[in-house]
Amino acid sequence: MMSSMSKLLKKTILLSSLCGVGAFAADKTTLVEEYLTNQLQNNPAVKEGKAKVIDDKPLKQIPGWDAYIIDIDVTLKHANKHIHQKNIFFGNGRYLTADFTDMRTGDSLKSKIKPKFDHSYYTPEHLISGTPESKYKVALFSDPLCPFCRRYVPGALKDMMKDPKKYAVYYYHLPLPRIHPASVILVKAMIAAELKGYKPDIMKLYTLIQPDNPKGANYVAYREHNAKKILKVFNKVMGTNLTLKDLESPEVQKRMKEDEQIAMDLMVGGTPTVYFNDEYDKTKHRYKSAK
Repeated sequence: MMSSMSKLLKKTILLSSLCGVGAFAADKTTLVEEYLTNQLQNNPAVKEGKAKVIDDKPLKQIPGWDAYIIDIDVTLKHANKHIHQKNIFFGNGRYLTADFTDMRTGDSLKSKIKPKFDHSYYTPEHLISGTPESKYKVALFSDPLCPFCRRYVPGALKDMMKDPKKYAVYYYHLPLPRIHPASVILVKAMIAAELKGYKPDIMKLYTLIQPDNPKGANYVAYREHNAKKILKVFNKVMGTNLTLKDLESPEVQKRMKEDEQIAMDLMVGGTPTVYFNDEYDKTKHRYKSAK
């Protein structure tokens, strides 16, 4: 999904030509755009290319440097393929680089920068607790079979669901098929159930379906590919009566693509990812200290 698109982008438009530290006589956002756009358009694989800065943030860690969130729009000459993706670069008025690494921790600075959450993503179908009028908005991207999600999501949802006037919780499906292929079927089933008027308890995906307990009655292996077997467990746990045909409806496919696009727009590649009041929450626990 996110990672495969990123690899495709790097492979086809040679993003490596943009990623090294290099001089660029610019101290304004428009000149950053011009430099990157020029690099894209000079690539022989690109028919049309444009880079636009959609946000810039001063770096507290490195005074004098800014993080630029770039919207990259490219049409390739081969098969007239179109690619649209966001990326991050860092600049100080003369130099431009793709990332910084903290030598003390090995952490990538790029991984800590995210675009601001767009209010258009707060839609009724994603709201699982609270109301649009709740004091705080929490957006959660999760894969129900992700071990980190299984440790975090149930407790966090339980905490926030206790106070719907305080928290509006918006949930976005982000199955990671390369790691947990079975999660794709579970997510499709959740969406199909909602579309058919069921009210499936999302907590059951995390607490009753047991990918780490092969002896459990409701066992779904992380790497299970048998859709019929996965759906059987889902129907049993959720009390639904879905068929495989239900999971492949155009409506289900549309919702899956919408969530995937939102994740791509926000440069979300891992789970769980949390936004608190429109801002990326690396700690995932800002909701706890909200007054």
